Amino acid sequence: MEEAILEASNAVGRCATEEALGRFDTDGSPIRLGETKLTARGRNQKVYQSPYGEVQVERYVYQTSRGGRIYCPLEHQGRIVRGATPRFASQLSHKYAQLNVRAVQGDLEQNHARKVATSYIQNVADYVGAIATAKEEAWEYALPQLDAPIATIVISLDGAMIPMADSAGYREAMAGTLSFYAHQGERQHTVSLAAAPEYGKQTFLERMEREIARAKQQFPDALYLGIADGAHGNWTFLEQHTNRQLIDFFHASEYVAKIAQAQYPHRRDARRRAEWQHTHCRKLKHDPEALDQLIAEASGLAHRPRLSRNVRDDVQAARTYFDNHRHQMDYPAFVAERLPIGSGVTEAACKTLVKQRLCASGMRWKHKGAGIVLSLRALVHTVGRWAQFWDKIDQFGAECCC
Repeated sequence: MEEAILEASNAVGRCATEEALGRFDTDGSPIRLGETKLTARGRNQKVYQSPYGEVQVERYVYQTSRGGRIYCPLEHQGRIVRGATPRFASQLSHKYAQLNVRAVQGDLEQNHARKVATSYIQNVADYVGAIATAKEEAWEYALPQLDAPIATIVISLDGAMIPMADSAGYREAMAGTLSFYAHQGERQHTVSLAAAPEYGKQTFLERMEREIARAKQQFPDALYLGIADGAHGNWTFLEQHTNRQLIDFFHASEYVAKIAQAQYPHRRDARRRAEWQHTHCRKLKHDPEALDQLIAEASGLAHRPRLSRNVRDDVQAARTYFDNHRHQMDYPAFVAERLPIGSGVTEAACKTLVKQRLCASGMRWKHKGAGIVLSLRALVHTVGRWAQFWDKIDQFGAECCC
């Protein structure tokens, strides 16, 4: 019964779409585009793809008296995207942002009774992704309605390795976030960005700078925090754009684990090792003297003779890490002020924006393809942006945007 309802609904949808598209056509009279006069060459049939199936429409096409490019008013006014209605183009590209092309094809057939070629799905998704990439600099997106005034904005960035087809092995794609927090520390909204691997990361950092500039224009009085791991390149960027900086607490706790391993190196001590790590992570978060205690503890353990070389190297690395970043580890002060101390949002962005889609078994990416997918995913994963992106295409037309 449900299959019959779906089939009937699609039939109604095709009929309504055909009627709706016809209203965007002209009556065949000459038209002008700017200073150029175009005359109709006649009407011919064209098949368009819709969420409900293929529809055939007779429409006028135009050309200048000297020939040249064909212009179709129906396709421009109806915001057709590569032969697809706007909603169907949105569906295809949204699904492609989440799934590989064959999975999108299967989803359309199983759940929408739509048989669509993978080449067509790829064509539409690539075209929409090209618009997203081309307009990232020019188009601004409004924040959704927030429940509370914004007091703090946390800026974070991190990288994730993806398999590349045009180079040997893996290269680093970048992900970044701007997280908006209320006075009591509740996160209200997050803007996610991602970019394909590039030497120097210049394109990605420029995108981040544009988002930061827009945030500072809207929230000039907010406190801007930079939170990331210890990579030098992160701090070179974050120190330029934030008032205060902090090493992500999760990364710091990983180095506490290295000291715990040296303190209790045997397998039978797993429980005591976990307790020691938990206790000292809690102290690091709340006790201003905990950092000096960890450095002293690591200094003593680094020379313990019975430890393996790997364990000694790890504990020495932990000591160096804490010593080098002590000015970025004032966790007790941040906790007392109810400020964020972790970049978990960015860690999640690396996994959800980058890894989940680009690191499936057997995948290999070229720079352009990875950039298109990441641009689409960033729009999808930032609340409110996907709808605003399509509002802009509806306003300007796809062929003008790309």
